[in-house]
Amino acid sequence: MKPVIFGLSGPVLTADERAFFAEARPAGYILFKRNCVDRQQLRALTDSLRELEGRNDVAILVDQEGGRVARLGPPEWPAFPAGPDFDRLYDIAPMSAIEAARANATALGMMLAEVGITVDCHPILDVIRPETTEAITIRAFGSEPMRVGAMGRATLEGLAAGGVVGVIKHMPGHGRALVDSHHLLPTVTASEAELEEDLAPFRALAEAPMGMTSHIIFEAWDRERPATMSPTIIEDVIRGRIGFDGLLMTDDIDMKALSGTPSDKAAGAIAAGCDLVLDCWARMEEMVAIADRLDEIAPRARQRLDDAMRSVVAEEGDFAALIAKRDALLALAA
Repeated sequence: MKPVIFGLSGPVLTADERAFFAEARPAGYILFKRNCVDRQQLRALTDSLRELEGRNDVAILVDQEGGRVARLGPPEWPAFPAGPDFDRLYDIAPMSAIEAARANATALGMMLAEVGITVDCHPILDVIRPETTEAITIRAFGSEPMRVGAMGRATLEGLAAGGVVGVIKHMPGHGRALVDSHHLLPTVTASEAELEEDLAPFRALAEAPMGMTSHIIFEAWDRERPATMSPTIIEDVIRGRIGFDGLLMTDDIDMKALSGTPSDKAAGAIAAGCDLVLDCWARMEEMVAIADRLDEIAPRARQRLDDAMRSVVAEEGDFAALIAKRDALLALAA
C-alpha cells in the first residue's frame, strides 16, 4: 500500500485507473462532483473500489461540509448548512447550536454512508478573525475557540453516528491566513502565545481519528516551510503541543501554496511526518510519478489508518427526523 489518496477522473473507473490502482494500491480515494451523478451510480462506483481492494473498509473520502463546500448536492442530494449558520445560533443558544450541529452531522453521515463513502473531510476547526480569508470564513464555526471546539466535537460525533469517519482540519489552524492557500502561500507572523488560541480547538479534539494539515508558513515555528512540509510543525506542534496521534493527511498537494513537482511535494510531505498525501485531480501521469516516488506506507501510519477506519460504529437514526430537528433549532436564530 502506498501512502497516498488519489482522485478519480469521472463517474466510473476507467480501465487505466483500474489497472493502475490495482498495482499502486493507494491508501484511499477522494471523490468530487465529477464523480457524483446520482445514488445508484455513486454506490456502484464506491462498490467498484471495494471490489478492487478486496475489502470493505476502504477509505473513500469526500469534502462534504455544507454550504459552498459540497460535492453531493441538489437535486439528487439535499443541501446542508455551513458552519456560520450554527455559529449564529450559538450566539443566542449554545446548547441548541451544539445539538443542531450533531443532528446535522448524523444526517450527513447517513447520506454519505448510503452511497458507500466512508470518510468526510469535516469538521473545520479553524478559528476565524476579522482578517481571515473568505475561503475559511464561509465555512468556519466561529471566532471563539471554545465554541469551535464544541461544535467541532458535535460534528465529529454526529458523523461517526451516521457511519463515516470525520477529519479535523486544517492543522495547526488556517484562521490567521490572509490569502487562500488554494492560490497563494500564506505566511502567519503571530507569536507562539497568540497561536495558542488557534491550537485550542484541535487540542480539544486531539483524539480525532483523522486530521489534515494546512499549507501555511507559521514564522513562530518554521520560517521556511509550510506546515505540511515542516518536520518541526508536525512533530513539535501537531503531534506534540496539540497531542494529535491520529492519521495525519495533507491538504491537496496540488494547491498553489506548495511549490515543486507533484512527486517532490508528496515525498516532502511524507518525509516531514505526514502519514498520507492527498492528490485530488486524477492526472494519470502525476499519479504514476507519485506512486513511483513513494515507498510503502509506514507501519505506524498503516496502523493509524486501520484504527481510524475501525472507529465508526453507526447508530440507528431517522434521516428526516434529524433534518427536521436541525432546521427547527436553526430557525431560532433566523
